Amino acid sequence: MIRIPIKIQTMNDDFNGKVAIVTGGANGIGKCIAEEFAAKGATVYVIDIAEGDHFVGDISRKDVLEAFADHVLSRHDKVDYIINNALPLFKGIDECSYEEFQYALSVGVTAPFYLVKLFAGHLAIGASIVNISSSRDRMSQPQTESYTAAKGGIAALTHALAVSLSGKARVNSISPGWIDTAFTVYEGPDATQQPAGRVGNPLDIANMVLFLCSDKAGFITGENICIDGGMTRQMIYHGDCGWTLEK
Repeated sequence: MIRIPIKIQTMNDDFNGKVAIVTGGANGIGKCIAEEFAAKGATVYVIDIAEGDHFVGDISRKDVLEAFADHVLSRHDKVDYIINNALPLFKGIDECSYEEFQYALSVGVTAPFYLVKLFAGHLAIGASIVNISSSRDRMSQPQTESYTAAKGGIAALTHALAVSLSGKARVNSISPGWIDTAFTVYEGPDATQQPAGRVGNPLDIANMVLFLCSDKAGFITGENICIDGGMTRQMIYHGDCGWTLEK
């Protein structure tokens, strides 16, 4: 047997000199992700529909995405990380119109696809794309169709892109559960119902995003990681383990 020595790579989670793009980065999870990248030395470009000190625009529009890509590429030849985080419209079948449903898919699926397409020829070596889905990509409450469909779509888009961009970028998705964007600390049933014993906060997601963009995750692509405190793994039946249905 011939043994070939393997060069051990030095793992690096330093983002100095890297360029990161975060959609929906003005508030909540997206803001936390952008701040964590910046704190570790990355140059961060945020696009959001909310007013602020970032590129302002509606990512459901093709011309806005193209203008944003031109804005970034006029300043950098390469992009290292794309984080598709923008929040789709949240409406159910009773109230959601055809146009609103299409809008949710435009923000939640079409925009991530087109943004990656715009930057595909400008991805740096070792590039990483992280799509923010939701635990609603696998479970539902009533009247959530627009949001759930968009989140299911971006989860499926993830593994398709991972294969298409093989050798160019790693592509993964994260499915958050209950994340309190105000960092509220809950007590009582809201916390204890979660196998992890608490409600999540934006850092739970941002930390995973930065891990997936680091060298430490170099053998991970096409995967979905659910960060929900264990809720989707918990079997719930009326009268079992203290659970009661009141209807």
